[in-house]
Amino acid sequence: MNIAVILAGGQGKRLGADIPKQFLKVSGKLVIEHTIEKFQEHMLIDEICIVTHKDYTYLIEDIVNKNTYSKVKKILIGGTERSDSSLASINAYQNDETNLIFHDAVRPLVNERIITDTIKALEQFKAVDVAIPSTDTIIQVKENLITDIPNRMFLMNGQTPQAFKRGTIKLAYDLALQDPNFIASDDCGVVRKYLPNEDIFVVKGEVFNMKLTHKEDLFLLDKLFQLKSESVCDIYPNTIMETGFKDKVIVVFGGSYGIGQDICKLACGFGATVYSFSRTENNVDISDYKSVENSIKEVLKKEGKIDYIVNTAALLKKEPLANMSIDTISQLVNVNYVGSVNILKASFDALKDIGGSVLLFTSSSYTRGRENYAVYSSTKAAVVNLTQALAEEWKTFKINVNCINPERTATPMRTQNFGIENPNSLLSSKYVAQISINSLLSNMTGQIIDVRK
Repeated sequence: MNIAVILAGGQGKRLGADIPKQFLKVSGKLVIEHTIEKFQEHMLIDEICIVTHKDYTYLIEDIVNKNTYSKVKKILIGGTERSDSSLASINAYQNDETNLIFHDAVRPLVNERIITDTIKALEQFKAVDVAIPSTDTIIQVKENLITDIPNRMFLMNGQTPQAFKRGTIKLAYDLALQDPNFIASDDCGVVRKYLPNEDIFVVKGEVFNMKLTHKEDLFLLDKLFQLKSESVCDIYPNTIMETGFKDKVIVVFGGSYGIGQDICKLACGFGATVYSFSRTENNVDISDYKSVENSIKEVLKKEGKIDYIVNTAALLKKEPLANMSIDTISQLVNVNYVGSVNILKASFDALKDIGGSVLLFTSSSYTRGRENYAVYSSTKAAVVNLTQALAEEWKTFKINVNCINPERTATPMRTQNFGIENPNSLLSSKYVAQISINSLLSNMTGQIIDVRK
C-alpha cells in the first residue's frame, strides 16, 4: 500500500506571511491544493495522510471537503519539528511493509514521473530520496573562513518526496529517540545516521520541484506553473493498456498521417474503437466548427459515447512574419489554435457525463518565440494556456484536458519544412504516440507532457 504523507506543519516564519506558506495562493489555488492534487491524481497512490499544525486542522478539513479529495483518509497533528510530523504519520500506520512517501506541502510542482520513479524504487530499496545535481560550488565555512570546498561532482541538492518501508523508517526513529544527542534532520538523514548499512537510493528530481521558502519564490512558482510540464514515461505495461482501452471509443482529429496515424493504429491494437477525421480522409476541417461538431455527432450516433478525443492536426510554416501572407497567417491561427477551441467546444457535451479526456498537442517552441516561427510559436503557446484554463473549468465535470509537448519528431510536416534530417536526432512518431495514449489512461489534467528522447 502506498501512502502519501504530506507534511504541512510549517508555520512559514521565514516567509514573513500572516498565515503558513502552504495556505498562500499561487496560480489560482492554495499551494497545498496543488500538492494534494498531484497525489490524489496519481494512480499508484492508495491513500493520503496530511500532517499539520493543530491551529490549522480546520483549514485542512475545509480544503479536503471542498475539493472532495477522496484519497485523504487521515489528518494528523504534528509537532514543533519536522521529525515530529514524520513520527505522527509513522505511528498512524502499523504494517511495516506499507510504503510511506513523505512530501513537503510547499513543493507543489512535483510531477507524476518523480512520484512514479520513487514508488518503483521501493520495490528494490527500503529508503529512497529525490535529488538533483548541485550546480553551484558548495563551500564549508567556519567563522566566515572557508575550511573546505567539496568536489561538486559528488554533491546533490535534496528534494522530496522521500520514501520508506514503514518498518525501516520506524526502526531508524526508534534508535534516534534513544540518542540524547539526536538533532532533527530530514528523514533520509535519520536513516543514514542510525541505519548506516541501509542503502538509500536516489531518484532523479527536477529543477522546478522547488520548495516555497522566501517571498520571491511565490513569483517564481507562479511563472513555473504557467510553463509547468510533466515528463512522462511508459508507466503502463501492455496488459494495462489492453484493459484500459477495451471497449473505449476514441476520436482522433489529424489521424491520417504522422503521430495521429500512429495513435490510431496503437489504440486499435489495444482494443479501442477509433474514428479518424482529417481533410484528406473525410474532408473534415477543424477550423470550421460545424465540420467538427458534425464529426462528433456522427460518432455519438454510431457508438452512443466518446471516451477520448485527440487533436494532432497542425500546420507549420517557417517564414518571417513580414513575408507571410495574411491568408497564411489566418490559416495557421485557424488550424493550430481555433481548431483546438472548436474541438474542445464541440466535445464538452459528449464528455461531461462520462468524464472523458481531451488530448491536445503543442510544440517545444511554445516556451519562447523563435525567429521565423512567430505565428506558429504563438499559436502553440495559446494551446498551452487553453489546456490549463479548460482543465480548471472542467474539473467539476471530471473531464481531463492535457497537452503533449514533443521534441523534434520525424513527421511528414517536419520533412516538408526541414527536408531530410538525421533520424537519430529525432523522436519517432510511434514513440510520441505511445506516450500520448499512455497519458489518456492517467488521472492527470491541465498538464503539459514533455516527450523527450
